[in-house]
Amino acid sequence: MFENLSERLERSFKLLKGEGKISEINVAETLKDVRKALLDADVNYRVAKQFTDLVKQKALGMNVLNAIKPGQLLVKIVHDELAELMGGKAAEIDLSGTPTVILIAGLQGSGKTTFSGKLASYLKTKKGRQPLLVAGDVYRPAAIDQLKVLGEQIGVPVFTVEGSKDPVAIAKDAIKHAKSNGNNVVIIDTAGRLAVDEAMMQEVAAIKKAVSPQEILFVVDSMTGQDAVNTAKEFNDRLNFNGVVLSKLDGDTRGGAALSIRSVVDKPIKFVSMGEKMEALDVFHPERMADRILGMGDIVSLVERAQEQYDADEARKLHKKIVKDQFNFNDFLSQIAQIKKMGNLKDLAGMIPGMGKVLKDIDIDDNAFKGVEAIIQSMTPYERENPTVLNGSRRKRLADGSGTSIQEVNRLIKQFDDMRKMMKMVSGGGAKNLSRMMGSMPRR
Repeated sequence: MFENLSERLERSFKLLKGEGKISEINVAETLKDVRKALLDADVNYRVAKQFTDLVKQKALGMNVLNAIKPGQLLVKIVHDELAELMGGKAAEIDLSGTPTVILIAGLQGSGKTTFSGKLASYLKTKKGRQPLLVAGDVYRPAAIDQLKVLGEQIGVPVFTVEGSKDPVAIAKDAIKHAKSNGNNVVIIDTAGRLAVDEAMMQEVAAIKKAVSPQEILFVVDSMTGQDAVNTAKEFNDRLNFNGVVLSKLDGDTRGGAALSIRSVVDKPIKFVSMGEKMEALDVFHPERMADRILGMGDIVSLVERAQEQYDADEARKLHKKIVKDQFNFNDFLSQIAQIKKMGNLKDLAGMIPGMGKVLKDIDIDDNAFKGVEAIIQSMTPYERENPTVLNGSRRKRLADGSGTSIQEVNRLIKQFDDMRKMMKMVSGGGAKNLSRMMGSMPRR
């Protein structure tokens, strides 16, 4: 996501020369390159021009402090304006109403049904709501079945009317069902088409009129660039939706939709959806996205994802085991499961400042832990609890049982031992033990 744009902007800032002040002369070449980078990222031409004109206006004549260079000052200005371009601050979802009715709209293939499931999971786990999913797409053969599978996966009921081809009646009946069964949020997944057409617009407008939703969220496929922006404008002209959802941001997208859509339709981006996992949904934070575009990472989001998986009681128990040197492969397996729940591994690594550039051409598969898990799951309960018993013959059995090599088994056990020693050292005495260890190292 945004990798090419990040590289181009980084090169643009290196063009800026001079000290003391940013002048019209030394900023012109830089902003010309910035505008070209935005256009190459499929940003709307008018948006790109207005953006660079605004940056130029703010930059000209600004005094450059002794501690920073002109290029660094321009990065700060561009960062702030990128955040403002994308909305300035995160937009809240409206959960008023009894029940809250949320209408999901968009073209076929944009990811509406998957997002509906993710939103239901988000509202259930993070907002404490009792959502009801509504299968309002009566045309796509697999849409209803897909929603049922997602509902079962996240433990959320799905309302369907078998054989009905009337989405307006289905939506109205779903709200009655929700009121009778204690569901305080109703999420209506509507039908899409391969392109905007009058029949689709009339149908979704009729559903809106019938159920008066608190929120209408328009889902756009980020990989379609300016086409996504144009489609959003057409939908907004008819529906006056409340917010945008950018789907497939983990795909090969240049980022033009994210940077253009707020300016073109004047509606906030509320969520970003990445991958198929039901946990892979984030509230859209413009300032954090600006950080990522400029290669600064997104530590805040990374910490928030970690905290979502954090269990204070489990952490205390784990700390005691580490101090007593009792950390075992069961604990290790549990930690891997928590990391996997946080989302796509490459996306997580990209939140660390500087790592996005390093990992650009490196493929981090979500199955990266598969071999490790296979080895651990091939162990007996006794071996997992007592890693020190893993002798040569046991390791050979683990390699055979997990479909890996003896070298991979040996590497895992060595890494596990090294990690356990380090964890004990830090947990047991912290800086004191580390200082003692450093002091005992031979001097040159």
